[in-house]
Amino acid sequence: MKVIGITGGIGSGKSIVCKVFELLGIPVYYADLRANWLTNNDLQLRKEIKELFGRQAYDENGQYNRKWIANQVFENPQLLQMLNMLIHPRVFKDTQHWLELHQNQAYVLREAAISNAAGKGNDLNKVIVVSCPIEIRIKRIQQRDPQRSIEQIHSIIARQKSEEEFLNIADYQIINDDSQLILPQILSLHQKLLVGF
Repeated sequence: MKVIGITGGIGSGKSIVCKVFELLGIPVYYADLRANWLTNNDLQLRKEIKELFGRQAYDENGQYNRKWIANQVFENPQLLQMLNMLIHPRVFKDTQHWLELHQNQAYVLREAAISNAAGKGNDLNKVIVVSCPIEIRIKRIQQRDPQRSIEQIHSIIARQKSEEEFLNIADYQIINDDSQLILPQILSLHQKLLVGF
């Protein structure tokens, strides 16, 4: 089974591309969604997050207080790194379990905003990058997340890889710039991945 990473900057359209692959029968592991699930359901992880941030890390309903946590780590890279050191090993273990459940697939996708080139500190065979001009990405983020200020959006983008850095790790590129159809690109890539690269 081949493990294909899929990445791209915020607002590039990774989620839409992943949904199309899912419609084609390809399992997709959503790293960020699983990380959110684990922060609520892994009891040891909950305990460690509370030890790091205090009781406010979880709201009155016992749910991970994502917005509050995001504000705490927004201007504190050291605190963000400490949080990631708690969450990333759990996500890695969860990913390995998920991969075991899908061993009979020709290939699977692992979606993550942060990714390295295939084989660089990971078990990915290839990497797909979903790319889009930054101006379009900003507009999409503003529509999707109206609570975010333009400063917050620029700060998030600045902490991610640049478009050039994403393309440097790409084995395949899907252009999602509203001027090219993504479905033919995905179908063509799907056929390549089914038969071997």
